[in-house]
Amino acid sequence: MSIRVAVIGAAGRMGSEVCRAVEAAEDLELAGGFDVGDELGDLGGAHVAVDFTVPDATLDNVLHCVGRGIDVVVGTTGWDDDRLATVRGVLDANPGTGALIAPNFALGAVLTMKFAAEAARFYESVEIVELHHPDKVDAPSGTAVRTAELVAASRREAGVAPAPDATASGLAGARGAEVDGVPVHAVRLRGLVAHEEVLLGSVGETLTIRHDSFDRVSFMPGVLIGVREVGRHPGLTVGLEHYLDL
Repeated sequence: MSIRVAVIGAAGRMGSEVCRAVEAAEDLELAGGFDVGDELGDLGGAHVAVDFTVPDATLDNVLHCVGRGIDVVVGTTGWDDDRLATVRGVLDANPGTGALIAPNFALGAVLTMKFAAEAARFYESVEIVELHHPDKVDAPSGTAVRTAELVAASRREAGVAPAPDATASGLAGARGAEVDGVPVHAVRLRGLVAHEEVLLGSVGETLTIRHDSFDRVSFMPGVLIGVREVGRHPGLTVGLEHYLDL
């Protein structure tokens, strides 16, 4: 039986790409595309909804889906602990329903996060640079924030000391934003799509882990993995890596 998929944010750059990917997949069926002003209702009888909207709308969309027993795959950023706790509470009241919230669906980006967390415990210093198109509304990116969190957790577990930094004066923002003790720098430049570098260093050596998405089609294999797997993972899952046996 085909999985019926509804796309919320279908008129956007990512949403329209998801619609095309679903229509091209033999085991999936597009139940409907929804955007600003549309009544979601039962989402066209969808089994799974995919949300690529904006941070102000995504929580209500997820709660709408979960409350109706519709599994949901979310690529919208802007999630914090309070919002995630709200989703967990609604999922607890709807056992058997799954929600996947992923900061990035590009398989290379997921691997970059995994590799960075593994490498970070071996290096004295680590910083992250994320580079995106100037139409992106949040900074730093959700991918960079998640990378920094994973890197910081790995370093704490390994007992690595805070990275050295003798900066005593400077312009505001010159050292980037600090995410869990990891400096994160955001670039917004026309011509870019989505890119991330993790820079690691110790005396006499550096390691750079970089991922580049040049086209939004690069996110589609991960989105489709999420659509096919979310029903097998009740409750809340944060990060596509949990579906990839990493």
